[in-house]
Amino acid sequence: MKKNVRKNLRALLSERLSPEEVKQVYKSYDIIGDIAVIRVPASLEKHSQIVAEAIMEIHKHVKSVWKQTTPVSGDFRLRGLKLVAGEERTETVYREFGCVFKVDIKRCYFSPRLSYERMRIARLVSPGEVVVNMFAGVGCYSILIAKHSQVQKVYSIDINPAAFEYMKENIRINRVDDKVVPILGDAGKVIDERLKWVADRVLMPLPERAYEFLEHALKTLREPGEKTVHYYDFEHAKKNEDPVEKVKIKVSQKLQTLGIRLETLSGRIVRETGPNWYQVALDIKVTG
Repeated sequence: MKKNVRKNLRALLSERLSPEEVKQVYKSYDIIGDIAVIRVPASLEKHSQIVAEAIMEIHKHVKSVWKQTTPVSGDFRLRGLKLVAGEERTETVYREFGCVFKVDIKRCYFSPRLSYERMRIARLVSPGEVVVNMFAGVGCYSILIAKHSQVQKVYSIDINPAAFEYMKENIRINRVDDKVVPILGDAGKVIDERLKWVADRVLMPLPERAYEFLEHALKTLREPGEKTVHYYDFEHAKKNEDPVEKVKIKVSQKLQTLGIRLETLSGRIVRETGPNWYQVALDIKVTG
């Protein structure tokens, strides 16, 4: 949320909560279509509805507010949710850079906080490329690439049947059926069975498990020439440490053991995910 929105929320809550309680309210929350997802510290549990109603006052289009009760976890990357205020509905429509995404936030992983990163990748794709998206979810990266580049084909894989169904629907809604191929299954198995040596670029937007899938990502790259792997990871870093450099070292060592030659290895912090924890993106240029 933008800084002025945070101020509005705290100003509104200052009329209903004590100054000490207002300080404990988390500064950020997600707006996905007409649904808001909030986190509430245990100390403010009894005031969850007050926070939810304040958000609905600020964001007039929001029809329901859900509280996140567990971290994102499992193969399907789902989080526990509990209705706090508004309609008991988890399906919504989200818009981003001219694309429309239908999603059920309870059955599929989705984060509006990755909007910039998704468009950053789409703008890097060159005309005629073939892209493999190993962890596609409801299809955001894949569809943005199809709409904002001259990509030839995007093979879009996800293991979650619910996300796969929404992906197919989103491909239809955005009219990219000729470019995006939805595939249900485990990314490693799908690549081994049908997508070896086909891609110029591979996406790995699953920070929790991307490291263990690196070998499969490399198998889908075709030769000869320079190819790209977009790798994501979570990294802990103290004040005197650089999380990007820590991920670079880890990945470089892994690729060296596999005999992979690199041309460049650039990276950036996508977002902070907790105290001293960061989501890191690496753009790996593979030459052989």
